Amino acid sequence: MTAERTAVPDVSIVVPIYNEVDNLPELVRRIGAAMAQQPLSFELLAVDDGSTDGSRAKLRELAAATPWLRPMFLARNYGQSSALQAGFDRVRGRYVVTLDADLQNEPDDIPLLLNRLETDPDVDMVSGWRKDRQDAELSRKLPSRIANRLISSATGVHLHDYGCALKAYRRPIIDRIRLYGELHRFIPSLAKDAGARITEVPVRHHARTAGVSKYGIDRTFRVILDLILMVFLMRYRQRPLHAFGGLGLWLMTPGMLILLYLLGVKLFGHDIGGRPLLLVGVMLVLMGVQMIVAGLIGELLTRVYYEAGGAPQFHAQEYRVDEEVILEQNRPSALQPSAQAATENVA
Repeated sequence: MTAERTAVPDVSIVVPIYNEVDNLPELVRRIGAAMAQQPLSFELLAVDDGSTDGSRAKLRELAAATPWLRPMFLARNYGQSSALQAGFDRVRGRYVVTLDADLQNEPDDIPLLLNRLETDPDVDMVSGWRKDRQDAELSRKLPSRIANRLISSATGVHLHDYGCALKAYRRPIIDRIRLYGELHRFIPSLAKDAGARITEVPVRHHARTAGVSKYGIDRTFRVILDLILMVFLMRYRQRPLHAFGGLGLWLMTPGMLILLYLLGVKLFGHDIGGRPLLLVGVMLVLMGVQMIVAGLIGELLTRVYYEAGGAPQFHAQEYRVDEEVILEQNRPSALQPSAQAATENVA
């Protein structure tokens, strides 16, 4: 089922695009065919992330003949997280689907994910699982398995396939998360932190037939660094003193013990001025004090942020008003502020 540009669709499909000109006609055709198999109206937000291969011209050409295609052109290449967030800021549907433009995921699987959201009110996010992945073992599948285990263990959100781009969400979940940097890899963890109930379904996967992969083995090392940030955000965002203060105490405790020992040595008449242990003790105490002060500053900034109307500290799933139960997922969602990535045009 198609949707006119002026009508509010049921489903918003967000596809970040970077130099995929050869895949675009087939991508649009197959998404249209897949969505025609189910009753929900939809829109396709194709976010061009500064392509240089003619993708922009091809998107404009396709949009002229496709009423449900809404292309967006970023001013330069900002990265996949910013491209996704630019699309999230402009979705209108009550369901949001994400998909890569390389056609390795099967657009025909979109109705499968949407059906799970439609039929199971206890699910807020459906993540695709490329169970039979068609990629090189050493350069793609092995690093991906390592990353999946690391992320699952560190964040507590256990999925087989964090890297699968094909995902479906209820709109309120998308409204609660903000992507920047390289956080698109951790969307399930961010969604879980925002209160989402997540499930995983097997989806089909194909080898790339056109275009060039934008991923390399160096991505695994970046994932490790981003994972440290993700763990900190999930565990200590609202209580930074617990992180910095705890580290500070671990540093101060041995430092204080060293200084107490040296004090005893001094009281027995021995010289301690030239002992390296004195310098070690003083340095540990000073570093511990600095960590605790950093935690206190973080606590003050956190308090200012929330009291100034920043992100909410919790998300309600449902609430009662005069005996009427209102589900949070059924409330209308306001549009998010503009994306951090500047746009040239939104068709």
